[in-house]
Parts: sequence; structure tokens; C-alpha cells
Amino acid sequence: MRPFLTGRSVAGQVFLLQVAIVLLLVVAAAGALVLQVRHDSTTEARNRSLAVAETFANAPGTREALTAPDPTAVLQPRAEAARVRSKVDFVVVMNTDGVRYTHPRPDRIGKKFVGTLGPALAGRPFTEEITGTIGPLVQAVVPIEADDGTVVGLVSAGITTENVGGVGDRQMPLLLTAAGAALVVALAGTALVSRRLLRQTHGLGPFEMTRMYEHHDAVLHAVREGVLIVGGEGRLLLANDEAHRLLDLPEDAEGRHVLELGLDADTAALLSSGRVATDEVHLVGDRLLAINQRPTDLEGGPAGSVATLRDSTELRALSGRAEVAREHLKLLYDAGVGIGTTLDVTRTAQELAEVAVPRFADFATVDLAEAVLEGEEPDAGTSLRRTAFSGIRKDAPLYPVGERIGFIASTPQAHSLGTGEAVVAPDLRQAHGWLAQDQERTARIVEYGIHSLITVPLRAGHLVLGVANFWRSVKADPFDEEELALAEELVARAAVSIDNARRYTREHTMAVTLQRSLLPRTLPAQNALDIGFRYLPAQAGVGGDWFDVLPLSGARVALVVGDVVGHGLHAAATMGRLRTAVHNFSALDLPPDELLGLLDELVGRIDQDEADDESSAAVTGATCLYAVYDPISRQCTVARAGHPPPAVIHPDGGVEFPEVPAGPPLGLGGLPFETAELTLEEGSRLVLYTDGLVENRERDIDVGLELLRTALTGAGRSPEETCRAVLDELLPSKPGDDIALIVAGTRALDPERVAEWEVRPDPAAVGEVRASVTRQLTEWGLEDMEFTTELILSELVTNAIRYGNGPIRVRMLFDLSLICEVFDGSSTSPHLRYAATTDEGGRGLFLVAQLTERWGTRYTPDGKVIWAEQPLP
Repeated sequence: MRPFLTGRSVAGQVFLLQVAIVLLLVVAAAGALVLQVRHDSTTEARNRSLAVAETFANAPGTREALTAPDPTAVLQPRAEAARVRSKVDFVVVMNTDGVRYTHPRPDRIGKKFVGTLGPALAGRPFTEEITGTIGPLVQAVVPIEADDGTVVGLVSAGITTENVGGVGDRQMPLLLTAAGAALVVALAGTALVSRRLLRQTHGLGPFEMTRMYEHHDAVLHAVREGVLIVGGEGRLLLANDEAHRLLDLPEDAEGRHVLELGLDADTAALLSSGRVATDEVHLVGDRLLAINQRPTDLEGGPAGSVATLRDSTELRALSGRAEVAREHLKLLYDAGVGIGTTLDVTRTAQELAEVAVPRFADFATVDLAEAVLEGEEPDAGTSLRRTAFSGIRKDAPLYPVGERIGFIASTPQAHSLGTGEAVVAPDLRQAHGWLAQDQERTARIVEYGIHSLITVPLRAGHLVLGVANFWRSVKADPFDEEELALAEELVARAAVSIDNARRYTREHTMAVTLQRSLLPRTLPAQNALDIGFRYLPAQAGVGGDWFDVLPLSGARVALVVGDVVGHGLHAAATMGRLRTAVHNFSALDLPPDELLGLLDELVGRIDQDEADDESSAAVTGATCLYAVYDPISRQCTVARAGHPPPAVIHPDGGVEFPEVPAGPPLGLGGLPFETAELTLEEGSRLVLYTDGLVENRERDIDVGLELLRTALTGAGRSPEETCRAVLDELLPSKPGDDIALIVAGTRALDPERVAEWEVRPDPAAVGEVRASVTRQLTEWGLEDMEFTTELILSELVTNAIRYGNGPIRVRMLFDLSLICEVFDGSSTSPHLRYAATTDEGGRGLFLVAQLTERWGTRYTPDGKVIWAEQPLP
């Protein structure tokens, strides 16, 4: 049974197929039975529950009992009796509001019925399937109608589906018994057939038998020795291709006697005798053949003999060719090691030219399509740019490196580009197609002594990237076909490296373009901070560092710096996703710790979504620091997620790294983030950066922070000057990671540009606010904005008095725009909507939205602020 169960042999595969078919039939029959039983159970449950409900509803006395002083006392015994007799799980009588008069559990009488009543109230019986406290069930609801058709009550009867049916329990044993019998019959029948198959195939599977035959045939005709198999009667049974060549046998030699094949007498006698021979030399034609022969019946095999033939006249030629082949293999090995050491297209092409000179050619040039140099796929055409040159001398009159060359159709290069085939021109003086390319230059090339050329296309898949040209001048022999094959192998290896470099160039260009498009190009207008910044990509490739300056409501400004570990498109794309998320979350005016919490959940969801995609990588090592500066209070709220701490340069030049709780990196989840409140003097500088500035393989982060402190120390410098000083001190010669640096000089909003009023929770106070606003705008010289501002604040203050809680406060800020803010103690957020034509109110926020540049809500520990911004005239 073991060969059957393993399935490796033909017999085992037949047996397993039979078992699989029977099991499939059994599973299908069982599934069909289960589905049919389920359907029958549901249908029976519907019919029984509907019949019981209609019978009870139409029973004498049911309708009259509804009008009795105590319907439950009359109907409960009847309902329980009907339930028991009809074998349903419940019979419930209720009024038209769904309040139960009866129920198997008395404690549920008087409570609302759970189910759909609409169709029954409309006079139609109705059944439905639900999952109740006793499991899946079917219940019917029918109306109790008065003589005039009015529905005066409802009756519901229900039964669980598991209490209906039972056919499956009776049929399943029969089905399993039939399946077992089928398996036994299949096993017995297959075993009888398989035993005969095992004897005939020796336990081999079809793949093994086919592979054995293919290997036998391939080896027999591929060996460089002649092989003959002669039967016991002296007839030739088999001869491989080499034996046919060495003995010059006729095509119909198999099956004929060896004495009839036209061989010399000594060789024919040896082959027909079947005796043992070891390296016997026989002259056959002009060849000296070394013949070895052994009988095939030594270990019980069939009668006959096997002879092998080796041409000893070719040994000397083979030894010389072996030396050449060894040199060629050494060249190919050196090419594999020396070509493709970098991912630079030009450097890789130069390595190909250098490895070929002088061992293979005296001069070598590589011409590539311009699109390849830019990382793109080449277009069809013969216009190339000379990319690499190497030669035994530098004064060869070939096209110089960097020159654009348009090959005419008759040249070997154009033929290689068009067909993808290598071309050898053994004598350039007779290569008229090549001579027509540039008659003056080609004449100088021939005069210089270059006499032979091999042109090989640089192919990578279906793409032809360019051509490689090998020129010979010192060696008198022209290139031959064997050297053409070597050139093709050499160029094929180099083409893979050049295409890899091209793909890297394309990916790097795409990543750089993506990163540049995702980073801020200009900083938004704001008055709270004087910003200086630097972004320096890593030398190894594009990374995931980013920064942003985000104006918030109330003249506040948010600064954010983040870092996604890694390089390449994935890091840049992930950086863009996180930067976009920060933009969106900052629009909600959330505290820094809450914003980082939302960002942490987002990264966790990204990781979870990409965990199912093996081609995608998780967002590991993402960090972020988010700070919000208020120029009115000079308070800066900071939170960080695994990011280096900020630095503060005081106006006197002293440097401090304030204590900001270090939260976990983004995506770990489970831990809250904490904030730190910093009070910054006007003229201070807040410094945010990524770890690439202070940490690398040669420098620990603690050392980097001390170097940063030294570079930042000093008073009177602007943010731009501070950025230059930091990079001059800390920037490594070859950055291994991206560096993002922001220096923000703090400003304070002039108190003369801030106006505040307390508002009484009285509608009459709105007029007082309007009067105060008018006076303040006149002082600021903004008389043209009085009407609009009064209307905006009237609506906002009215809403605060009507819907909010005290205390209520109004604040106006005169900054880049006119900002109106209304504070109250409620956390209810207003929403913009369209008011109906019949509504008396509901248009206030709509008017505010139309009259302002932007408006919104932000929450405070004591309530909320409704703010609106107007552009200055």
C-alpha cells in the first residue's frame, strides 16, 4: 500500500485519483442533503408558525377577549394550550401597539413584541426569520380583524428551525455507509490494476520515466565520443551522432550487420566479435580511433556489446583550443567581477570597454541611446551617444566620448540595432556599408591601422540599449566567428548590469521627483515665526524625512518634523502619506498629543493593510515631532513620537534642550503621547531637526547633540545664519541619511493689535459688542470692515448666548488678516447647513462662511472657540 499512498508512481496516482473522486461525491451529497434539510426545515417552520398564528387569531373568542377587562387572564391559558398542542415555541397575542397579552414566560407579558408589525397592521399575514434568545427561529404575525376589517390585535407564533425536520439525521448514516463501501471497492479495484503497473514501471512515476528517457537521449547524442551498441547476432542496434561522424556510417545503419556497414576489416571484426578491448587504435579513413569495447551480458543483461570511439587525431588541436578557451573564460570571469560595480550607467559602460582592452580588442567603444542615460527605455532609432572609450592608445580617430552619432542604415551598428544580432566585419577596407558612414573619418580610421570590427547590440530582454564596438589594429588576424561568440557573451553580461543601472537611475529619478513634489516648495505666510530651513537628501538615495510649517487659527503656527526610516520610493511615498495626514489633522486644531495619537493609529492601519501584501513593506521606524506656537501668549506646546528633542536658543545665546516626553515611534500603538508647555521669550529660536543631523555610524547621538549645542550657541544670528552655522559644523562629507532642519525665530503679537471683551449672557449684549467692535476697528484704521465684522460677531455672539454656556468672551486679532474669535464654555460644535425657506433661523453660519475667508472651531480645556478670518483691504 505504501507506493499507492505516496502517489509518486503511476499506480499511486491512479489510486489517489479514485479516492479523491469518491470523497468529492460524498462531500457533494452530504452538502446537498444539508442544504435540502435546512430548506425543508425553514419552509416547514414558516408554514407551521403561520398556520398556528392564523388559527389562533380566527379562533372563537380571541377577538372578543381583546376587549375584556383583563385580556391576559382569558388569552394566556388558551395561548399556552395552543402552543403545546401545535408544538411551537411561543404563541403571543398583542395589541396593535405591539404590547404582549400572552407569552410562555409571564415576566414578558406587557412588554413590547420584538419583530416586524407593519405588514400585519396593514392586514397582511407576515413571516420572518430572526435570531432570538433561543436561537435562529421563524415567526409569523397575523392580524385580528373586526367585522369591518379593522385590525384590533395581532397574534404571533414562532418556532426554532432546530425543532423542525430530522430527515438529515436519518439519511446521513446511510450516506456515510455508502461512501465507505465505495471507498473499499475503489481501493480493491485500484490495487489490482496498480500491482501490474508497479511491476511494469518499476515503481517510477510518469515524470521520472520521461526524464530518464530524455536524459538518456540527450547524453547519448551530446557526448564527444562515438557510442555503438551491437546485439548478440552482430547487428548494430544504436549509434549516436558522433559515431556516425567518425565511422562515416550510412543513415540506415541501425538494424544492419556491422560487417555490411563498409568498415575496414579489422574494425568490423572487432565490433562483431564482442570481445573486450581497451584503447585499441584503428585507422578508419584518415582518422586514428581509440576503441573501447565491453560485453553487455556480464550481470545477466542481454547479449551484445557496447563500444566507444575517440578521435585521437584531434587531441593536439583540442589542447590548443583549450588554452584559448581558458583565456576566454578568464576574460568572462573578470568581466563578471569588474563590470557593474556601481549603479551608474556611464561607469558601467566604461568598465565594459576597459575589461575588453587589450586582452580581446585593441580599442573598445560603447554607444548608448540618450534615453538609457536618463534611465528611460530607448526608442527605436540609430541615433546614439558615445558613452565609453578604452584603447591601447588615446589618439585613435574614433568618435570621441560624448558625441552624438547617427548611424546610417548600411553600417554594422545600424544592422545590430535593427535586428538585435551581432555583426563581424573582418576587413574594414572592404566594408563599404561602414565606410559610407563618414568617409573622411572612416578613411582616417583605416589609415590609422584599425582593420577589423565586431559590433554587438546591448540587449536586455526586448530592449536594445545601444551597441558595443570592438576594434583590432595591432593583431594582424581579423576577428573570427569564435571571437564573435565571445564578444556576444561578454556584452550580454554587461548589458544586464547596464540595464540594472538604467533601472536604478529611473527609480532614483522617480523617487527624487516624488520627494520634491511632496516637500513644501514655499512656506506659507504668517507673522508668528521667522523661519529658516534646510533639507539635504542622503547620498545613498531618497529618504523619508519631511518638515512643514502650518498656519493655524488665532495667529498660531504649527511646526512639524518627521522621519521615515529607509530610502527609496517606499520611504518617499510613506513620507507623503504622513505629511498629508498631518495637514488634514492640523486643520482640526487638535492638541499635539491628540494629533500624534491619530497619526499613530493611521500608521498602524497602514501596516495592517500592507501586511497582507507581500510586495509592500511596513512603515517601520517612523518618528514625528509636532509643536504649536501662540504669538499672543508665547506658549509653545510640543509632543514627540520617538523623535529627537527640540532645542531652544534663548535671546542671550544660551542653548537648552527642554524636557519633552519621548513617546514611542508611530505605529506601535497602546501608549498615549504627552505634551510639554514651553514659554518662549520673543527673539528666541526654536530648532527642530531629524536624527541624520546628529547621529551616524561614526558618531553617537549624545556626541551629536553636544556638537549641535556648540553650533547653536550664540546670540544675534538670524534663522538663516543659524542653519548655515549648524550645517557647517555637523554636516558629514557623505551623508548616509536625510537631514531636515528648521530654525524658527519667535515673535510676539503687539498687545495693541489684540482686543478682548467679556460678554454678558444676554441678547442685549450683542449691541454692546457691535459698538465696541466699531470703536476698535476705527482705532486700527479698518473702518471699511466695520459692517462685515459687526455682522459676523453678531451672529457668533448670538449663537454663543443662545446655545453655549458662560463665560462668553470676544477677541479680535489684527494680524495678516482680521481674526474674530468668540469663546464660550460649551463643547457643542456648530455646523453649516442650508436653511429651509420656512425656517426663521439657521442662516447665521452660512452668512459667516460667505463673508469670511475661512472659519472654524477649536476646542479648549474650558470649552470652544468659534473663529473667522477676513482678508485685510
